[in-house]
Amino acid sequence: MFTLKPQTREAREKIAMSCKERRSDEAGFTLLETAISLVLMAIVGLGVASIFVYAMKYNVSAGDRELSMAVGQQRLEQLRNVAFSDVTLTATPSAGIPTSVTRAGRRYDINTKITDSNVVNGQATVKTITVLVIPRSDSASWATSVSSVFGSVTLVTERTSMTLGPNRAF
Repeated sequence: MFTLKPQTREAREKIAMSCKERRSDEAGFTLLETAISLVLMAIVGLGVASIFVYAMKYNVSAGDRELSMAVGQQRLEQLRNVAFSDVTLTATPSAGIPTSVTRAGRRYDINTKITDSNVVNGQATVKTITVLVIPRSDSASWATSVSSVFGSVTLVTERTSMTLGPNRAF
């Protein structure tokens, strides 16, 4: 069996000195260092949070553009399904004809402009159709700006008549 011997005073002082030396070598963070690191972490956290807000805003804008594109394509398909000589395909004023529709709970302004081109014997053989779609349900001004790449969509197509031109004969 083991027996414990009482320590001498010198042995206890030696042990206490080695503990003090170890504590001075293993010093922790001061309150000032901790406060500075918290401020730096807060600044980094705010930067990351602003990136998330930015990403969410432009992700919503991408969804608006996608729905605007679908609304514009639907309008173009409506104009493609009518006869070339139909009244709905007559030339419009240079400002176009504004209309408004609601799709998926969102309101969209549609501006349709039809221009006659390549007129032969007083009849147009080509019609240029321009459809501008702007989402109006978003309160952010950047999402509804026509000059902006966010939100609005412009589709342009040409439609030709089924008649033969003056230089073609069978």
